[in-house]
Amino acid sequence: MNPKIVSVIMIMLLATAALAETNLFDRLLIRNAVLIDDDEKQDRVIHLVVSKGELSLVTTDAVPEESGDHIIDARNGVILGRLDLGEPASLMILDQDPRKNFDALLDTQSHAVFVMKRGAVVRNRLGEELITAADSKTPEEQSQWFAYSVPPFALPVSYQKTQKWNRFKSKYINANFLAALALDRGKWLGQDAASEAQVGDLSPYDGGEIRALRFGAVGTLNFENPWIYTFFIATHAFDQGYDSKEDDAFDIFDARLDIPLSEDLSLSLGKQKEPISMERLTSLLYLPMQERSAVSDSMMPSRNVGAVLSGTAFERRSTWAGGVFNPWLMQGNSIGESATQLIGRGTCLPLVNANESSLVHLGIGGRYTTAKQPISYNSTPEYRQSPLFVNTDPFLAESGMLYDLEAAWRWGPFLLNGEYVLNQIDSPAEGDPRFTGFHVTASYILTGEMRPYIRKSGLFAPVPVAKPVTQGGWGAWEVSTRFSTVDLNEGAIEGGDMDVYSLGLNWWLSSVASFSVNYRHVVLDQSGDTGRSDGLMTRLTLVLE
Repeated sequence: MNPKIVSVIMIMLLATAALAETNLFDRLLIRNAVLIDDDEKQDRVIHLVVSKGELSLVTTDAVPEESGDHIIDARNGVILGRLDLGEPASLMILDQDPRKNFDALLDTQSHAVFVMKRGAVVRNRLGEELITAADSKTPEEQSQWFAYSVPPFALPVSYQKTQKWNRFKSKYINANFLAALALDRGKWLGQDAASEAQVGDLSPYDGGEIRALRFGAVGTLNFENPWIYTFFIATHAFDQGYDSKEDDAFDIFDARLDIPLSEDLSLSLGKQKEPISMERLTSLLYLPMQERSAVSDSMMPSRNVGAVLSGTAFERRSTWAGGVFNPWLMQGNSIGESATQLIGRGTCLPLVNANESSLVHLGIGGRYTTAKQPISYNSTPEYRQSPLFVNTDPFLAESGMLYDLEAAWRWGPFLLNGEYVLNQIDSPAEGDPRFTGFHVTASYILTGEMRPYIRKSGLFAPVPVAKPVTQGGWGAWEVSTRFSTVDLNEGAIEGGDMDVYSLGLNWWLSSVASFSVNYRHVVLDQSGDTGRSDGLMTRLTLVLE
């Protein structure tokens, strides 16, 4: 902010202390104040809530009138002062923009229409505006029984910091340096004799570990239509599956270049996620449960090397993606010696209401592989710290065709989604097995936030935290549950049949920090016996963005 403005504000706030008899409201809602931004010239219309003299919310989102006993309309006046959440409010609203008319700061007697000092109102020329709940709703909201309004989102306290230390900008290239750390602590709570005979004693797997450690950069090459690059290095095989065998070595996790061909068409080249399955494409750090379902982990790989063409249709109510992959760079073989995969996914929104608070998502995917090397499918019981519970061991095949069906329903803070997988293997020696599995996951955000739907990719975004702990709030709280099953018993192969029942609690402290607890009950049918086990996992996740 302009230094001249800052210095005059301090003098002005001191001078206004004796302007009028002070009033301290229990809850005061101030609407439609303009927050100026000198650095980026992007002014924002904001709303504020002052509770018992302390600033409890600063947001650009609509704030329900129930948030204030008294409501004041700032009428797009310019707001100046310190907007520190949890501190006594000291601010003023001017009827003119001081950048255009600096006299507005020098003559506060004429231009200061509202002043608060340490939580008390010492001047108010705006009056009080009371609005009924019915009047504040749009016609679409009044007519939609599915209508849902997310809670107002607090502006970050660093709203005036336009340049972060981890960002680099230049004429030709931009970069945003990112990192993520996930720390796990697991405890197996119980195991019956049948389970111990199947997978061994689980108690040695109790303890903590670094579940994820990755760092890299996302940025743009500044052509007329910028290209986007993604590069990440990671340690540990975060996404378990038949293509992830190394646990300790550092590896290139993502090395992708996204080239825009048109507004709704792009080409992605390099090492990247295969375009199949909502659960597989969503980042592990932002799922309702700590780990992906066993069927996803066992039969769909994490990343591969290839090219993907993707786009949208029907006013972005539908997405499509198709790609060709060959893991020769990861396996150290030639392209001819490595299996080639043809992969595709399509999604649609058959139902979505006017304000998009309720929607239905459907998707279908397919994956064909030439299976040049022996293949295998295996998974832990959705715990990182565990032996394999289901495992086919490597076997020869001529080809394989996997089908994935997905569906989701979001109704405000409630999300229900699931996927069904059918994997048909052309392997005469093993009886041409057909492996299957599915999961059904439900989550509810107790604090009212709603996972946004990304129309360009047909995925749900991470939970947006309305009031993070860094802004004096309690963060976002989410409860979740999931049932998943995977059956790797088919033909001559006995890989095991496993059901997993899960409960979870996620505390999203902010957009960059979360803490979660997951409980799982595992039922494993193998070798004619049924084993049961229970475990608990806690996770702390920190993200630099």
